Amino acid sequence: MSTFGDIIADENPVLIDFYADWCGPCKTLAPILKEVKTELGENIKIIKIDVDKNQQLAAKYQVRGVPTMMLFKNGAQLWRQSGVIQKQDIINIIKSKA
Repeated sequence: MSTFGDIIADENPVLIDFYADWCGPCKTLAPILKEVKTELGENIKIIKIDVDKNQQLAAKYQVRGVPTMMLFKNGAQLWRQSGVIQKQDIINIIKSKA
């Protein structure tokens, strides 16, 4: 099984979505992220992390609110933002950062 460190060390960009099942905005973001994945395909990995089940990881990255998205490449954090963001904005951020 891959560790979080292994996942974010990828040379392709990795978008991490910290979410919670009880979070309304997280449910809004989920289909948006599916569209981002459909559009970018193999150029992006999108990983969803449930903050309730991964409290240590959420604490390590100081996730205070959900949804919080972070973009990593080669283990480095390139971008971070909380809240719902529209598909094209997410795609533009990924393309500009990665």
